[in-house]
Amino acid sequence: MKTVAERKSDINYINREISWLQFNKRVLQEAQDESTPLLERTKFISIVSTNLDEFVSIRAAGIIDKIKSGHNDADFTGFTPRQLLENIITIIEQLVADQYKTNERITELLRQEGIEFAAYRDLEAGQKKEIEAYYFQKVFPVLTPLAIDKSRPFPLLRSKSVYAAVVLKQSSDVNGKELFVALVEIPPNLTRYIEVPAGMKGNKRQYILLEDVIKEYIHTLFSMYTPLSVHTFRLTRNADLEVNEETADDLLDEVEKVLRTRKWGTPIRLEVEKGFDPFIFDLLKKELELDHSIFITIDGPVDLSYLMMFSNSMQDYAHLKYPRFEPAYPGEFKNTADFFSVLQKKDVLVFHPYESFEAVNDFIFQSATDPLVMAIKMTLYRVNGDSRIIRFLSRAAEAGKQVTVVVELKARFDEARNIEWAKELEKAGCHVVYGLAGLKIHAKMILVVRREADELRRYIHVATGNYNEISARIFTDIGLFSSNPGIGEDVSQLFNKITGFSTPSLWHFLNAAPEHLKQRLFSLFQREAENAASGKPAKIIAKMNALSNKALIDELYAASQAGVRIDLIVRGICCLRPGVSGLSGNITVRSIVDRFLEHSRIFYFENAGAPQVWISSADWMTRNMDKRIELMCPVLHEDHKSKVIQYLLLLLQDNVKARQLLPDGQYTMAHNDLPPCRSQFAAGDAIVELNNVVDIHDGYIVPLTASVHGVAPYNNGSSLVH
Repeated sequence: MKTVAERKSDINYINREISWLQFNKRVLQEAQDESTPLLERTKFISIVSTNLDEFVSIRAAGIIDKIKSGHNDADFTGFTPRQLLENIITIIEQLVADQYKTNERITELLRQEGIEFAAYRDLEAGQKKEIEAYYFQKVFPVLTPLAIDKSRPFPLLRSKSVYAAVVLKQSSDVNGKELFVALVEIPPNLTRYIEVPAGMKGNKRQYILLEDVIKEYIHTLFSMYTPLSVHTFRLTRNADLEVNEETADDLLDEVEKVLRTRKWGTPIRLEVEKGFDPFIFDLLKKELELDHSIFITIDGPVDLSYLMMFSNSMQDYAHLKYPRFEPAYPGEFKNTADFFSVLQKKDVLVFHPYESFEAVNDFIFQSATDPLVMAIKMTLYRVNGDSRIIRFLSRAAEAGKQVTVVVELKARFDEARNIEWAKELEKAGCHVVYGLAGLKIHAKMILVVRREADELRRYIHVATGNYNEISARIFTDIGLFSSNPGIGEDVSQLFNKITGFSTPSLWHFLNAAPEHLKQRLFSLFQREAENAASGKPAKIIAKMNALSNKALIDELYAASQAGVRIDLIVRGICCLRPGVSGLSGNITVRSIVDRFLEHSRIFYFENAGAPQVWISSADWMTRNMDKRIELMCPVLHEDHKSKVIQYLLLLLQDNVKARQLLPDGQYTMAHNDLPPCRSQFAAGDAIVELNNVVDIHDGYIVPLTASVHGVAPYNNGSSLVH
């Protein structure tokens, strides 16, 4: 079987799982980049770990399920499940090895900055005494040794918890003829790192890992037994458990049942510390039935996800972090306490995180407290803890307003939090809807109905990202506030579809999945192809998180072959193979990985010199087109359209953090001889000053008048094509 490196690039598509792992390599590159502040590099190390956890528990789990069921057909990228599993294991092993080498380097650099992870043996006597006291006061009481013998069977191990595996002998057994095994969970509710009291090295901050302390005092858990070895390991289970919506009497109860079973899903990956005892390894393989599982040997601490919390806790080291960033409050709302009076006159477009999410909070607050507001409807997919939005919606319901909240209970890994919000909203008197059977509600929208004079007026907000004020500070997204009657009516129809039995027959402006969105995109692609064939200006620029739907890719290939210039900005998964002569020669694909997570979905169509711009909640994936309620909304006003297009041009100019996808599926840095352009650092200024952007962080001057890939700067009413 060919490895990924040897595999020919004559197949027209890049495999989704391999592309996903390529994205995680790009995340690791940010940790390896010496220009990235040191404590930010530790965050990227952590993100690599959490990304791999999700990949293994969902994507790899699905592949293993196919192998176990005997599925042996190749997918549209040419891989059978068994071939794909072998390839991804090879990639993961190398990725993890590179991650830990990078972490070693970062740890050494942190030590030079006075932040040190110490081994217990290197501590001074006084420090050891303090650590011993900490252990007996804070750690020992919560430890539970789990012996494994005839009377005590192998325990159920929690997914993604770190365990210490201990081999023991009876203290009276001098030769150790009979071995015993016990497991100890490293308490997940204790911090993985412990600050060591200052010793003689008072100018340094020293830390020791919790598991290293437990290893040092492991003998305290086993009287009359002597530990012979102690090593850590971690198990990852299948988390992709399906909710049986067709037979469920109550969706909330069914999701709660699934959550309870998720932590005991089929074992998928076993990570073991280097030097792990082979006796226990064989025991784990047998007891956990790890026939098709992924085995990874870790040369360092098992699970580096704790580094995110560690980096955030380093408050006194601002010089090792990105400069503090404060989003600007949207200018249209800055000097008014009445959003409705502003929106009666014009729409407002907001770019996060460069502009503040507080505007969304304030919009909901004003809607909740305004006596003229009759009803509020809103979708919630992923909401942060202690959400003010939840409090404002509850307040509105308690004030007698009609409040309808569509809470997506099946938002993966946020199910428990969403169940909690749903119950809280119901207690406050909100109408809570859990969505439609077989579909996730992924559209981001708010509808406010207000009584004005003798009529009711709709105010709406639609967005590319979640209503989460935490992620809004680190995700790039776009939100549109409007009182446009046509958009308002479309949003009303979409809510009626979700909450009732209505099926919209006519859309004024929006397009929604699963009924219409994919077909609408097809028609937009085909129109550009027809324009190119007849010599009219034709171009597509699309920004998204992922592109994996084969039908959409095939239509993009057809448009490319018709002469349409297509520039794609795809942060993560991309199954399209660009730059292949006769297939995709007119298509470029780039990925930007930087301080903020690129999350906005933006689509530009040249339309023969009368450009159209759309924002959307949907990536171009099969699940978004066929299995979710999504929406795509046009940007109608010319000044807003100009802003969005200039933003796209800025992303296309990025030659500092952008990576270009090559025909063979590999990525290369998009460096060139033009003045340096780091799009995220310049974007905040670009939104304000559209014609000449100055990056105040690094002194980069980014003139948007420069030509980008044959694309001319945009002016209202003009084409992007020469």
